[in-house]
Amino acid sequence: MRQIKIIAGDVSAVAELSDGKTSDAIWDSLPIENTVNTWGDEIYFTIPVASALDEAAKEVVEKGDLGYWPTGKAFCIFFGQTPASQGDEIRPASAVNIVGRVEGNTDVFKRVRDGENIKLERV
Repeated sequence: MRQIKIIAGDVSAVAELSDGKTSDAIWDSLPIENTVNTWGDEIYFTIPVASALDEAAKEVVEKGDLGYWPTGKAFCIFFGQTPASQGDEIRPASAVNIVGRVEGNTDVFKRVRDGENIKLERV
């Protein structure tokens, strides 16, 4: 089990990375720091990982999913609807590789603001 801690402003959460090439590349790149972008109830930020879409890539995700967006070389945290969502679904801008899942309450990410610093580190 590979756990990471996500820290943004006064918000922190633990997540588990799944198995797979993209998740492995993220794990190997930790710790990662950058500035947050928000898009509805999604946080994303560029990371030093380059990976193509895998066979399990999704265009609709679940609350709490962690994704890698190849188009922007970005790590994504999904905790609610985005501007692309239709109905109750959670839809990224385009397909993402699912690389893990947040443990516990994802609503804490609603307090994170555009431009805040974010850090991913191993637990």
